[in-house]
Amino acid sequence: MPPNPSPGSVRSSAAVNTEIRELVTACGGWLYGAARVRYAELVEEWTVTVAAERRIEVVEAA
Repeated sequence: MPPNPSPGSVRSSAAVNTEIRELVTACGGWLYGAARVRYAELVEEWTVTVAAERRIEVVEAA
């Protein structure tokens, strides 16, 4: 997924978190090479997703 996805294409933070956990588990906790790159991409996506979810929550609460 691109680092700056459009708002309509953002997965939930829970879905991204699940993929992160699966990746780390599959690697036995040791992230090297392509797994490390994918982990970094997922963490970046998770950060963007959490920020988007928080913006939605703040708008709805207002």
